[in-house]
Amino acid sequence: MRTSCGFVNYVLIRYYSCMSAEHYQYVLERLLNVLRNERRGLLLAYGLQPVQFDVLNYLAMANRYSDTPMAVTEFLGLTKGTVSQTLKVLEKEELLLKVCDLKDKRVVHLQLTPRGRGLVQEGFPSKVLKQVLDKQPMTGSSGLERLSVLLRTLQQANAYRSFGECRTCMHNQHLPSGMSRCALTGEELSQRDTELICREHSLAEGF
Repeated sequence: MRTSCGFVNYVLIRYYSCMSAEHYQYVLERLLNVLRNERRGLLLAYGLQPVQFDVLNYLAMANRYSDTPMAVTEFLGLTKGTVSQTLKVLEKEELLLKVCDLKDKRVVHLQLTPRGRGLVQEGFPSKVLKQVLDKQPMTGSSGLERLSVLLRTLQQANAYRSFGECRTCMHNQHLPSGMSRCALTGEELSQRDTELICREHSLAEGF
């Protein structure tokens, strides 16, 4: 049985043997820096910080089981204090709303306002990235698949939640009606629900 570090090394050798881990990390970190710098220009017009956009972007992808302050904290790896202050700013700017759960009033859901959703749509995905991919489309999906494998492996090695799409989760049950149901909650899921990410996600076999 491989250790976490051993498994990471195995994946790096198996899928990325043509280049070193150092090279891949350098390229990935530089890409991230470029994308963040591009986004800063957009956020200046709104008077927002990158971390505040990160929260909005996460909430735009999160399902109804994952749109809580705790889920935001886990997904972004921030402290509770940082998330609390960030949410206050976003609520003041009318970019999100806090809504009490109908079944459990102790649970607070975070919902984007139309203004907040519009900001996310303006800033994600990167316009430059989209232009590049439109002009030079990547044939096949092997590159994205390899990055996805690397991401999942690093998440497992560090005991992070995967926050994957509902449709790829082992708890997603397909019903004869064409709908889906969450085996954890027993609730039916719409097509849109299955496309959102969830903090309870566990990757099903075949993905």
